[in-house]
Amino acid sequence: MSLMRPVLNRWLRMTERPHLERGKSVPRLRASFERKARVFFFAPRGTRQRRDVLDEVPVLRVNEDLPGPLILYFHGGAYVMGSADTHRAMVAWLSRAARCPACLVDYRLAPDHPFPSALEDALTAYRAVMAHPAGVVLGGDSAGGGLALALLGEILRQGLPQPHGSFALSPLTDMTFSGDSVTRNAQSDVVLPASRTHETAMHYLPENMDRRDPRVSPLWAAFAGAGPVWLSAGDREFLLDDTRRMAARLRDQGVTVQEDIARDLPHVWPIFHNILPEARTTLRRIARWINSLSQTAADS
Repeated sequence: MSLMRPVLNRWLRMTERPHLERGKSVPRLRASFERKARVFFFAPRGTRQRRDVLDEVPVLRVNEDLPGPLILYFHGGAYVMGSADTHRAMVAWLSRAARCPACLVDYRLAPDHPFPSALEDALTAYRAVMAHPAGVVLGGDSAGGGLALALLGEILRQGLPQPHGSFALSPLTDMTFSGDSVTRNAQSDVVLPASRTHETAMHYLPENMDRRDPRVSPLWAAFAGAGPVWLSAGDREFLLDDTRRMAARLRDQGVTVQEDIARDLPHVWPIFHNILPEARTTLRRIARWINSLSQTAADS
C-alpha cells in the first residue's frame, strides 16, 4: 500500500463526500467537477487532442495517430455531470500506456436529457467508429461504465460488429440499487453518499420506467457471445456488488471476465493517476489487457 492511499481516502472523506451529500444544484455540481478536474488532473506531456463531432454527438479525440484499437470512452458523473474534459487526463494516460487512440463521448446529460438520450448518443458514436481499422474497445467509469456495458448489450441485441472488449471502472450496473454493498458499505465509501441513489435514478429515468430494464441496468442484459470484459471496484465502495454481480452474470453467460477488486481504494481510483501509484498500476494493467485483446484479434 502506498503512503498516498490513506491520505487520499481521508481527503476524499473530508471534502468530496460531504460536497456530494450536500450539493443540491446540478449546475453547481457540474461546475465544481469541471473546476476540480482542471486543477487536479493532468494529461501526460505531449498529449494531442481535438474536438470532433460524430453524427451530431460531440467527442474529444486523444492521440488519434496511435496505432492500436480505438478506446471509445464514456465518462462518469451519475448521468448528470462530468464531461470529456473531466476525464481527458486519465484516458490520455491510458491511451499512451496502451499505444491506442481514444475518443471520449460528451453524451447528453440528465435531468435535461433523461434516458434514452445517453444511450442513443453512445450508439451513434459507436456506429460512427465501429469500422476503425484496428478495432474498438469500449470503456467507462461509474455511470459511464454502466453506459458502456448497456451499449455492449445493445450492440449484441442489434447484431452490430462487436468491440474487441470492454472495461468498466467502478460501474453502476443496477439502477434498483439492490446490492448488499449499498447498505454494507454505505459508511465505508469515502466518495459516494449512498443516500443520493434515489436522486440519481430520479434524474436519469423517466417516470414509471422499469429500473431492471437492461438499457439502464446492464446487470440484466444478455451478453452471450460478447468479447472479454474488465471490471474493477474498490472493496469499500457502496457500488462494489454492482461489479461483483456483473462479473458473475457475465461469466454465467460464457463471457471471459477480468475482475479486479482492490483493497481500500476509492471510487474510480485510476482518475487520481497524478498522485496515486495504485492508479497508475491499474491503468498499466488495463493497457496490457487492451494490448492482449489486439493480439488475440490479430491472431484470429
